[in-house]
Amino acid sequence: MCADTPETAVPETAVSETAVPDYRDTVFLPETSFAMRAGLPAREPEWLARWERLGVYDRLRETGKGRAPFVLHDGPPYANGHLHIGHALNKVLKDMVARSQQMMGKDARYVPGWDCHGLPIEWKIEEQYRAKGLDKDDVDIVDFRQECRRFAEGWIDIQRAEFKRLGITGKWDRPYLTMDYHAEAVIADEFMKFVMNGSLYQGSKPVMWSPVEKTALAEAEVEYHDHTSHTIWVRFAPQDGALDGASVVIWTTTPWTIPQNRAVAYNPSIAYGLYSVDAVVEGATAKTGEKILLADALADGVMKSAKVEGFTRLRDVTAAEMEGVFLAHPYRGIPDGNGEWDYDVPLLPGDHVTDDAGTGFVHTAPSHGDDDYQMGLRFQLPMTYNVEADGSYRTDLPVFGGQAILTPEGKEGPANVSNIKALHAQGALLAKGKLKHSYPHSWRSKAPVIFRNTPQWFVAIDKPLDDGMSTYGETIRTRALNSINQLVTWTPQTGRNRLHSMIQARPDWVLSRQRAWGVPLTCFVKSAARPDAPDFLLRNAEVNARIKAAFEAEGADVWYVQGFKERMLDGIVDPSHYDQVFDVLDVWFDSGSTHAFVLRDREDGASDGIADLYLEGTDQHRGWFHSSMLQACGTKGRAPYRGVLTHGFTLDEKGMKMSKSLGNTVAPEAVIKEYGADILRLWVAQSDYTVDLRIGKEILKGVADSYRRLRNTMRYMLGALHGFTEAERLPVDQMPELDRWVLHRLAELDAEVRDGYARYDFQGVFQKVFTFATTDLSAFYFDVIKDTLYCDAPDAVTRRAARTVLDLLYHRLTTWLAPILVFTMEEVWLERFPGEDSSVHLTDIPETPVNWRDDALGAKWAQVRQVRRVVTAALEVQRTAKVIGSSLEAAPAVYVDAPAVQAALDKVDMTNVAITSALSLIAGAAPAGAFSLPDVPGVGVVFAAAAGQKCHRCWQILPDVGTHSHPGVCKRCNEVLG
Repeated sequence: MCADTPETAVPETAVSETAVPDYRDTVFLPETSFAMRAGLPAREPEWLARWERLGVYDRLRETGKGRAPFVLHDGPPYANGHLHIGHALNKVLKDMVARSQQMMGKDARYVPGWDCHGLPIEWKIEEQYRAKGLDKDDVDIVDFRQECRRFAEGWIDIQRAEFKRLGITGKWDRPYLTMDYHAEAVIADEFMKFVMNGSLYQGSKPVMWSPVEKTALAEAEVEYHDHTSHTIWVRFAPQDGALDGASVVIWTTTPWTIPQNRAVAYNPSIAYGLYSVDAVVEGATAKTGEKILLADALADGVMKSAKVEGFTRLRDVTAAEMEGVFLAHPYRGIPDGNGEWDYDVPLLPGDHVTDDAGTGFVHTAPSHGDDDYQMGLRFQLPMTYNVEADGSYRTDLPVFGGQAILTPEGKEGPANVSNIKALHAQGALLAKGKLKHSYPHSWRSKAPVIFRNTPQWFVAIDKPLDDGMSTYGETIRTRALNSINQLVTWTPQTGRNRLHSMIQARPDWVLSRQRAWGVPLTCFVKSAARPDAPDFLLRNAEVNARIKAAFEAEGADVWYVQGFKERMLDGIVDPSHYDQVFDVLDVWFDSGSTHAFVLRDREDGASDGIADLYLEGTDQHRGWFHSSMLQACGTKGRAPYRGVLTHGFTLDEKGMKMSKSLGNTVAPEAVIKEYGADILRLWVAQSDYTVDLRIGKEILKGVADSYRRLRNTMRYMLGALHGFTEAERLPVDQMPELDRWVLHRLAELDAEVRDGYARYDFQGVFQKVFTFATTDLSAFYFDVIKDTLYCDAPDAVTRRAARTVLDLLYHRLTTWLAPILVFTMEEVWLERFPGEDSSVHLTDIPETPVNWRDDALGAKWAQVRQVRRVVTAALEVQRTAKVIGSSLEAAPAVYVDAPAVQAALDKVDMTNVAITSALSLIAGAAPAGAFSLPDVPGVGVVFAAAAGQKCHRCWQILPDVGTHSHPGVCKRCNEVLG
């Protein structure tokens, strides 16, 4: 047969219709109802409904009993909006992990979950209140929490449907929710373990604070954006004539923190100089003749900013000279200051001071920065409490009382400008300016945050824990670092470095939030005790057990019911002596605790409470991976996972971050509506998820083209297998070499696919399978066996071998690709196995016999294919010149000079392999003018036309056509016709 597309390759009728019968009905053409046009958007919901009826996930759990478990623990998304393309990427990756592990013989469990507490949901309810002109604080807290619960429930249902539409398998009828009563009870119980092990403490230190949301924020709740800040250079005058009366100059981008200044820091290792100002530009706030102290490396820049035209360096200033010096606060003696700032400001050494930027001196406000706070601890500097929860100064602060640093809308308030004006009036302002820089913002309100000193609850991560779980260290930090290094496999490996550096440098964990919707900090404090007193925090196992039981029965809302404190403490301690804490837990503690109420407590969790894999985006190194690690190291003594896989973010086709304002977002729903979910899944499989992924119209078109090519391969295979039965199957040892070569390739590929899936290398798996299907199969094997399939007798060894190989191919291609193209491979499966209980997703990847692997055969046929490539290229020249129309019109002479290649062609029917009517192999060098390819030395082709007549059944041109009992056919076809 010719090498035309099989669907259109119908033999010509006889030249004389009266002399030669029409043999078309005697040719075994492919037959299948599998359409070339997939129609995925319309058909995929049918398969989803079918899987629902079949109960595929639950059936796999039943059949998986006794298998080695594989538990992928779902990082919970927030239940507060429609899915975006990042959600789709994440869930599809998880699904491909779970399905591939299942089909490789594991019991792969996947319980989807949702984060239901926290500010994202509470913020939505508050927005609804504000739109109606209502105040949240006027509503009963339990009623408000119930509204948050109902909001989350609604979005869970919406998101569940959207996730399922992507073809994601899992325990959708029983997901985990952090707001379930049992989950809330366990979260509280996990928190109380920190109460009992002594790592929980209440401290007053600066934390990132959102004035808009009026709560402390964790690093994971903060994102960084460009922000334009005021910059000021401020003089601090020395006391008692020190430093030759020269002012120490500081630089800051937060003028509003000046009222809270308690010290100025310098670094003894930096070179400092005493400078005089000789000349200034008109209008400068610098003064001719004044003396100032600066780091030498920064002096030029400071003078330029201060509009100084001329200056002189008078001498060195040593660290010994600065030691013990006190400065005056810039607001000393300010009108109406009531003596608020009439205190001395010490000049103190600090290693955090650098000469990279600023002046070499750092203004220190212990209540408003971590470095400042550490200086405060070291030198026992007083803390200040000038800034309220809404980001304004306390009303009784002199001069600035009640002024806002940030407004409720997140805009700049008057505090910065008021301080700049006050400093100028005091003669303390050397210079001012503006600076655009990266600055922390709340990722919910998008408003800037401030560092603010407030009483918060912390977990000490460096305190030794006496909890009997010291295998990986005594402290949370050492346990986490040892877990990272010893217990966890990282995909990609860079994830290990990122989390390790974060854990290594992080401060204590701020657990408390000043919000309403969440699991409360279930603890009581002694009313009259100081936070550092041994009996300040009530530590009582019986009280803890009561709280957990109450939450199991009534949920966390019960904490806010009148009389709950008395109910919990009665008969154990005097309730009147204790106050109830009403802060709620950082929502990252909720999700960080999921290992306890999902992996540990569910029957479909993990027997040891440890997941095989956590899989999220790279931002979760500071989020879920991080909080889960800290939480588990405090309560389990080690990481709650054995493996961590991270993926990049989704970008548009130009590599730009997606934004609604830019109009470059790609909604999963839109892709599914146009192409179907399988195309979206294929985009994931074709991408390198370890870096940021691009998606857009042109990229999706390319993905759809790959899909069509693969679908064409599957369609041909289905058509060629029509009517195949077990009786037709041929033992491998009776197969011709070509067919055994395909089995060798299957054995090679099976090992590569399994290895790729085990390493979560979906891009590698798909590329290998796709290349095999389109290059080895469609462009070679299927092309070669068409004549055998169409024209050989049904019981011929050649045809039985080819059909047997096609069946073996079918079972491997469908199962190899089922974790990726879940809908299409189900369609392919049902085309051959249409039973009501049939599904490719209820099967495993079949084991491939080791004896299929034949490396010598593989090497031989690699050479055969090279020779074939020279022949087909030579014939293409003749086709282009219109000498021939089909390769069957040719009978080339092929010259082979290399003995190794000659040996490879031994016993190979090159006429069949090259799809010609005849072909002669000649050992030796090719004559001059023979066609050759530079990269295949020693092979030359001389074209010759095939001799004889065209067989009206198989189209081969052979000398014997017309000499048999059936008119117009060759010997082979005559025998098939009988």
